[in-house]
Amino acid sequence: MSDAPAARIRDSTTYTPIAAAIVLAALWGSHPSDAALVALVPLLGGAVFSAVHHAEVVAHRIGEPFGSLLLAVAVTVIEVGLIVMLMTSDKDTSMLARDTVFAAVMICLNGIVGLVLLVGALKHHLAIFNPEGTGAALATVITLAAITLILPRFSTSEPGPEFTPGQLVFAAVASLVLYGMFVFTQTVRHREFFLPVDRDGDGVEDPHEITDRDALWSLVLLLIALVAVVGLAKIESSGIERAVTAAGLPQAVVGVIIAVLVLAPESIAAVKAAARDQVQTGLNLAYGSAMASIGLTIPAIAVASIWLDGPLTLGLTQVQIVLLVMTVFVSILTVVPGRSKPLQGGVHLVLFATFVYLSISP
Repeated sequence: MSDAPAARIRDSTTYTPIAAAIVLAALWGSHPSDAALVALVPLLGGAVFSAVHHAEVVAHRIGEPFGSLLLAVAVTVIEVGLIVMLMTSDKDTSMLARDTVFAAVMICLNGIVGLVLLVGALKHHLAIFNPEGTGAALATVITLAAITLILPRFSTSEPGPEFTPGQLVFAAVASLVLYGMFVFTQTVRHREFFLPVDRDGDGVEDPHEITDRDALWSLVLLLIALVAVVGLAKIESSGIERAVTAAGLPQAVVGVIIAVLVLAPESIAAVKAAARDQVQTGLNLAYGSAMASIGLTIPAIAVASIWLDGPLTLGLTQVQIVLLVMTVFVSILTVVPGRSKPLQGGVHLVLFATFVYLSISP
């Protein structure tokens, strides 16, 4: 890349998050018209691409797997805030947390993973990754999803697909414990299992040409961009809900759209990593985001339920359970070999397309 285009990219990724944050502050608490909401879409897209750029800068400086972990946690923390804000509205949002978390899981485990494997395999013949680290991440995601999203459907202490307060507390604590153990494993105990893998199967360290000053500035802009992305998504949510209602679509579609908007930075970063033959980095982002979506959202919702009125539906529907079980089996078969052909990526993407279609037409 020549100096001029690179400078333009640096300028746009510097000013766009700041501009988006200023617009967000100006519009917060207001009710923009539909025309204004449409006009915000390019700014939202620019904030997403800026977040991806600065996440890559920070990740390049601190190395894997810390870069993937940072982006996953940062996005999820703000996602949790968005869900809680939406649940405080006067509308029936009893299923919003479930729909958004499940959508995030399906986007990560099928959408992002499918794209990562497909792009990696098409560009480099085979997508190579570490099955030990990826398998540990997948096992943690499966356990979290089963405890928080499947068990409420079958527990009998509370009528309907809901946890009792005690069960919700247990699920929240279990989620935090599992997530904490995984982060310790990923960053301290067995960090080598989560590094990008070369063609000989060895983990490779990332170079660190980025200066501390550049990394710190990118970290600040990354946080600003993420706040802007989620805040603008919150503003857009009213228009999204009206459009979904006008189209006669199920309310679960709102959760899917919110999850897509929030996970856009991670999705793009993961695919770009796969294109650079760093499939492990892309999978770290995918599974780490799914894990954080459950492991941080459920405890936050458990705390928020103290002052939130109304029921909290966490149990998945029968169709959602079938989709999750299919995803689990396919993911296990994908992860075990440690390498993937384009076919596996296509299988995951078809599962994701099935999820999207059945969300629209259940």
